[in-house]
Amino acid sequence: MQVQELTAFLVRIPLKKRIKHASHTRTETDNVVVCVKLNDGSVGWGEGVPREYVTGESAESALDLLKATDLKSQFGECRDFEGALRLIEAFQPAAVAGDSRGVQGNAARCAVELALLDAYGRAFAEPMCNVTKYLAPDLYEFRDRVQYSGAITSARKGLKIRLASWRWRVFGVKHLKVKVGMEGHDDPYRLKMIRGRVGKGVDIRVDANEAWPSSIAAEKIRELEPSGISAVEQPVPHAEVDKLAEIRKQVKTPIMLDESLCGMVDAERAATNGLCDLFNLRLSKCGGFIPSLRLAQFARKHGLGYQLGCQVGETAILSTAGRHFATSVKHLKAIEGSFDRHLVQYALGEEDVTFGWGGWAPALARTGLGIGIQGDFVERLALRKEVLIG
Repeated sequence: MQVQELTAFLVRIPLKKRIKHASHTRTETDNVVVCVKLNDGSVGWGEGVPREYVTGESAESALDLLKATDLKSQFGECRDFEGALRLIEAFQPAAVAGDSRGVQGNAARCAVELALLDAYGRAFAEPMCNVTKYLAPDLYEFRDRVQYSGAITSARKGLKIRLASWRWRVFGVKHLKVKVGMEGHDDPYRLKMIRGRVGKGVDIRVDANEAWPSSIAAEKIRELEPSGISAVEQPVPHAEVDKLAEIRKQVKTPIMLDESLCGMVDAERAATNGLCDLFNLRLSKCGGFIPSLRLAQFARKHGLGYQLGCQVGETAILSTAGRHFATSVKHLKAIEGSFDRHLVQYALGEEDVTFGWGGWAPALARTGLGIGIQGDFVERLALRKEVLIG
């Protein structure tokens, strides 16, 4: 069994609300969607959400990279699911000149990888969550449901921040991510307001999105610690990431890497230099499901924690892949994603996979991704289409 057709699309997805953080403001997202068809008729879908300020990719550059990649030579015949997994893990897009971190093809790789996992999972009657069982048995632990985090992602003040906090308390989430570091906002006050309304039982972590120069980062973190935060994500710009070794000594709060944790080069640098306590694993940012598994294994080996993150604007394709990761990988400190109905105008799935009350969502232990994708709608939304095989 082998790949017969592979098509990549650039799809623009409007968001239901403006999302603002210290690095960017967006009202829409350009995603890479890949469709794979095997010679037995099995069809799979994958998605990547490139971000230039994270991995240096745009949706256009991701499609250009796939066009420049020798795909056919990497997709030989597979006789079973484990053989397909070996082939898929070995897949690499063409190299990008000057990419010393090896991350500028990650969104493109993720889209192709997930499409292949979906297609071969359907062909061999294996759910995507079984990828963990086969490739990372040390991490495997199946759960029939998982609890997602809430998020306060926009620049809310006054009554709006109070209402957002009450909303998540009533909704019953146990974990909450709050964006900080936005110009003109009093973060200690905002955190105090949020903590007072969600209660002491909710785990609050903050995400600075590279907002603070290293010279003031420790001071900014200490100002937030009275509100009982469990972690601070990417407090400094990637260019200053090596300063985190010293900053960690000056604060009580665990440091999580995000923009500075996109691949194994980053992970090795972080472990060697003592830059963090936690990794934020986002499938698209890290190159797919399998590379994210390998980063989780690396973290465990080096005494670091990890959570599952998500990209703003993921459709049901990435949301569902994240669900398979979340329901099969143990020791996740928090789980983000499946915001579909709350955030994107078009989720592209044939069923709604948004998390429910309390952030709870069920496992999708069906073959491949486990949901159908609206392929005709992908075609209509596409700004660009490239037939790469077939």
